[in-house]
This record gives sequence, C-alpha cells and structure tokens, in this order.
Amino acid sequence: MFQANVFDQKVALVTGGGSGIGYAIAEQLLRAGARVFIAGRKEEKLKKAQESLSQLGQCAYQVCDIRDSEQIGQLVAFIKETAGRLDILVNNAGGQFPSLAEDMAEKGWNAVINNNLNGTWYMTQAMAKAFFIPQKQGTILNIIVNIYRGVPGMAHTGAARAGVDNLTKTLAVEWSKYNIRVNAVAPGIIQSSGLENYPPEMLDGLAETIPMKRLGTTDEVAWLCAFLVSPFAAYITGETMYVDGGQRLFGQQFQL
Repeated sequence: MFQANVFDQKVALVTGGGSGIGYAIAEQLLRAGARVFIAGRKEEKLKKAQESLSQLGQCAYQVCDIRDSEQIGQLVAFIKETAGRLDILVNNAGGQFPSLAEDMAEKGWNAVINNNLNGTWYMTQAMAKAFFIPQKQGTILNIIVNIYRGVPGMAHTGAARAGVDNLTKTLAVEWSKYNIRVNAVAPGIIQSSGLENYPPEMLDGLAETIPMKRLGTTDEVAWLCAFLVSPFAAYITGETMYVDGGQRLFGQQFQL
C-alpha cells in the first residue's frame, strides 16, 4: 500500500499483535519500514508471530497483560532498552464474549471493562508519559468495535469501547500540545481468529446484514490503520473511522 520507507526510523508497538487484526497491522507497518514490537498474554502465540513477522523487518515481542501496570512498566523498559524510543502505539488488545444483559455476571462485566477500557488507558498513559510527551511527538490508534448503534448481545464491550471512543476524542484535544495524534478504528465483522470465540449459530447469516454482503478481512482493517498512523494522516486526530462494509447503517450485528 505504501512505499517501503514510509515508516523508516519509526518504532511501533502493537498490543494483541500475535494474531488476527493485530498481526495484520504489525505486518503492514513492517512492510512500510517500521521497527515493530508486539505484545500479548500468550508467549507461544507471540513467539510464532514474531518468527513470521521478522522475515519482513525488525520485530520483537514481550509478554504483557495490559491490565497489569507492573507488566506494562516492564514493557516500557524493554522498548527503551531495545529501541530507545516509541513513535506509534496501536491499542489492539482486548476481548469479549456474547451474553444477554440480564444474564451477565458481575465477574464477566468487570473482566471485559478492565481489559477493554482500563487496560487501554493504562497502556496509553504509560507509553505517553514514557515516550510521547517527552519526545513531543507520537501517534496513538485505538482499535474498538462497531458501537454506532450499540452492541446488543455484548453490553459490556459496548460500554467499554464507547469509553475508548470518548477517550480518543478527549486525549486528541488534551495532548495536541505535545504533538500527539489520537484516533480510533471501529471494525465491523471481520473474518479473523476472533470469531472463534462465538457460537456458530450467532454468526449465521451475518453477511446478509452487511450491505456489501460479505465479512471484512484483517488486511482491510490494517490498511486503514497504517494510513492513520502515517504522515499522510498528519492533520487527522480525534476521529473514529469505521471499517464495516456499511453495517452500522443497515441491519443487526448478531442474532440475539
């Protein structure tokens, strides 16, 4: 999509970079010349991804639970020691499970809020304070979900992702004085490893609820992400862009 040197001398961190959308984003950044760190909770998955991604450029991994401030601090130290700087943060790590609101347990609600909202904030603040604010430069991209008309069947992640959407707007204004851009991407139904977490009956007929009559691909999300963190989007901040084939405007996301 871009010339090989668009991200020359740039260092990027992609959380949840071991698979799915995160892996595709890391791949696009590497192809365009960035040095990339990937982080996640499962070392086996990260190691396998790193071995594959390293064929495209400099790629390293670090095990990190974004809900754990101590582990985030260790990740900061690793990046400082290894690369000395960070230019791009892609907050892709997160997760959810289907549940009707009346059936949702307190533990399940807290787990998703803590992961998708709190974890995103912990990572964002830590990387900004360690790198972006001192450097007076940085780019943050938050990967959320299609929250345009709510997220029936997953109220916990709808609330968490809406919080990240608002955080994106707030930080874009607050941190503009540091030359930090903050945007978000909201994927629709993407054909990726993430769909394995949902029962097959919940996915039946999904393509028919999308005007384009198909699911999206991880590359289609990653191409937009690469653009938003690139110099070509230098005057874009505080935006949430949807990659959903028009689904937010038409039809129901899941069968309840």
